[in-house]
Amino acid sequence: MLRIRKKQTKELTKASQKSFEDRMVIHSKRFFPEQCKGLGPEMTLEAVRYSILQAVKYEIVSERDVCIFTDVMFAYGENFDTDPKLPWASQILNDENLQGEPDEKVDKLHEAAMKHAKETPDIPTVEEVHYGF
Repeated sequence: MLRIRKKQTKELTKASQKSFEDRMVIHSKRFFPEQCKGLGPEMTLEAVRYSILQAVKYEIVSERDVCIFTDVMFAYGENFDTDPKLPWASQILNDENLQGEPDEKVDKLHEAAMKHAKETPDIPTVEEVHYGF
């Protein structure tokens, strides 16, 4: 019988987290090169880690959904979710009707971000992002 101990599970979780962070850094550099260049490698990784923690606050946990959340953060800034100039973000992320529906929440967030970007020419956007890594 195969037995996985708590310590082994913890190590597997760490490895999985690190792999996701690494893929998110590569993704972010590809689609947000100016922001990542300005941040540098260490701060880009920190920004990715921060976005993951912020996404979890809103019950956004799947890789695809966290990736979209991170893209919106890179486009609009680390505090986009509480920025009074971006009320649509907070409204979507805190919408009680979307509790327990993270995919729908993220899809609405992405749609609103893209709409806002088209109306605001100085916002860096990604028209077509491939979320399959």
